[in-house]
Amino acid sequence: MRLKLLIIIPLSISLLSMMSCGTKIENSKTETVKVYGNCGMCEKIIETSANKKNKVEANWDQETKMLTVTYDQKATNLDEILKRIADSGYDSDKFRSTDEKYKQLHGCCQYDRPNI
Repeated sequence: MRLKLLIIIPLSISLLSMMSCGTKIENSKTETVKVYGNCGMCEKIIETSANKKNKVEANWDQETKMLTVTYDQKATNLDEILKRIADSGYDSDKFRSTDEKYKQLHGCCQYDRPNI
């Protein structure tokens, strides 16, 4: 009996702590938009530029070039998120990065730019 308690209690505490670690974005809205890029390095930069702790969570798909963004509508909006991404050198269908920022991207990240 004592052995069971020694196993069950730590396991229960671990499970509860894992469940409480997930962050929930208040007033959330989820949208999917096209953001141009090529590789895993692009993915990291795009997601890092978009993400804001407890306010924005972004996931970019390298194959489809689609960014799924969940954000707190009271704290930000899709345009602000896409502008941050453009400021890091990546175009979306709505905002174009400056040529200067685009040229600063690593060679493998320099995608064929769309006409916006």
